[in-house]
Amino acid sequence: MEINGVTIEDTFAEGFPIKVARVTITAVTQHWAMVAAQEATGFGTSVIGCSAEAGIECILGGDETPDERPGVNMLICNMGYKNLESSMLNRLGQCVLTAPTTAAFNGMQEAEKQFDTGKKLKFFGDGFEKQAELCGRKVWKIPLMSGDFIIEESFGAVDGIAGGNFLILAQNQAAGLMAAEAAANAIGRVRGCITPFPGGVVASGSKVGSKYKFLKASTNTAFCTSLREDGVCTLAEDVSAVFEIVINGVSKEAISAAMKAGINAACRVPGVLKISAANYEGKLGSHQFPLHVVLE
Repeated sequence: MEINGVTIEDTFAEGFPIKVARVTITAVTQHWAMVAAQEATGFGTSVIGCSAEAGIECILGGDETPDERPGVNMLICNMGYKNLESSMLNRLGQCVLTAPTTAAFNGMQEAEKQFDTGKKLKFFGDGFEKQAELCGRKVWKIPLMSGDFIIEESFGAVDGIAGGNFLILAQNQAAGLMAAEAAANAIGRVRGCITPFPGGVVASGSKVGSKYKFLKASTNTAFCTSLREDGVCTLAEDVSAVFEIVINGVSKEAISAAMKAGINAACRVPGVLKISAANYEGKLGSHQFPLHVVLE
């Protein structure tokens, strides 16, 4: 298969189960909603070393938010519900409550699993917090120096998938990075998923395991162009740079749509030679995303 002359390798991306929560953050302006969301999703690239994987799902207009203010949806992901609940409490308490004019609402009201995150954060009000109702939602008003912080009492979470991915093999670093940026921008328009790495792009693609027993993952040596002389790089001679796009989502359908959008965007950039994907013989997870099927 080819797209715009770019070879699409007949392989698959390997993903793994993860728990996902959606938080809607609003503020008096889009700027402050985004500032809070960026803070709350920081240090959220990989559960290999981060407390959670997190990213911004989409920007919301006032017609899409409970309080009719500008907003941002973010997704927070973790391997288990207990760790996800802890991550939610810490990130909302430290990064959203502290941001000017913000409010936080449940983005998954229909989910069976619900955390009482807002009920726990209310104690910051030191006894002066008040329960209220806003657009049919139970919320807490926590007094701050600049006005009340509004947070919904409960936040939902669902079973999602992490690790959907594809690899961009390019003639040079500039072409590869341009293609990766185009892919990340295209995926940003697909709801239900995030690209948790910096700018949506992974420079440090990894493999499962390492020769060092204390590491769960290590650099993907087969795709490291500087290791050709060491005999472990498997890339063609005309490939000099590889970037990976990693996608987390609320469903297999969301990740498939994101992969399709991202791959098509990347293939429009001159200098891209091939699209591949990372898989590990089932060692990472049970979800497979065959590139040729995703692109149908």
